[in-house]
Amino acid sequence: MTTAHRDFLAIPDFSSAELESLFVLADSMRTGTYTKKPLAGQTLAMIFMKASTRTRVSFEVGTYQLGGHALFLSPRDVQLGRGEPISDTAKVLSRYVNGIMIRTFAHADVEALAKDATIPVINGLTDLLHPCQVLADVLTVRQQLGGIAGRKVAWIGDGNNMANSWINAAYVLGFELSLACPEGYDPDAALIARARTRSKVSVVRDPAEAANGADVVTTDVWASMGQEEEQAVRERAFRGFCVDSALMARAAKNAIFLHCLPAHRGEEVTADVIDGPQSCVWDEAENRLHIQKAIMAVLMGGEKL
Repeated sequence: MTTAHRDFLAIPDFSSAELESLFVLADSMRTGTYTKKPLAGQTLAMIFMKASTRTRVSFEVGTYQLGGHALFLSPRDVQLGRGEPISDTAKVLSRYVNGIMIRTFAHADVEALAKDATIPVINGLTDLLHPCQVLADVLTVRQQLGGIAGRKVAWIGDGNNMANSWINAAYVLGFELSLACPEGYDPDAALIARARTRSKVSVVRDPAEAANGADVVTTDVWASMGQEEEQAVRERAFRGFCVDSALMARAAKNAIFLHCLPAHRGEEVTADVIDGPQSCVWDEAENRLHIQKAIMAVLMGGEKL
């Protein structure tokens, strides 16, 4: 196994020019003009310490479509949950497979895995970041609005891994981002500070302020996986943070609505918004497949950016 490889742990791992090339590659995969099989004979190990519908299906199908094979590893299938050092798992898997996708809790675990692996590691989600999803979201914005440059994105809700990855995207791509979060639920302060060196990023308490003139309105569930016991407390904290038709009316006329799914209709978004004409959530979900195929083609398949 070669040691010359790249990982994708966070959106700033790619430059703005590289992201542009990545989006073009993903679009060619979406339209079917890309027909190569750069993962022929290769295997992707998919480690799931957190369950997922979209992450598993999109990575597994994407690997197959690129000519490779994906291996699903749950906590029962790997020794990480039984005390084996992450470095040992990284070194062993590096001898068997050609890439690792991991979806887990602590971001430090993904960084530790990448440090000792001699093959590409892709962050499928951590409690800190969800980079593949936000790249799929930006890809959707490009398809619907022609680009994200000069646009305003409004994040409504929890300052979670999605909010943090939107902040990272603003840092690399330079669009305006306004995050409406309740007191005590702010995104990562260090990521905000870094992003503000290159783009206009604001954290506000009023969803209406964030949504005013926005080209994209996006949200997520109020209680993410592992936070279910906080549901009642969060419901009180997030009262008034539901994306409804009145909030969408504050956005730009051609604004689109995004949600990474799964969604709780009647909580963070009303049914008439997520199932309405401005919603692009199904294209957004599909774009997980295309952007992840592009990432794998570059990191594992030798495609150039």
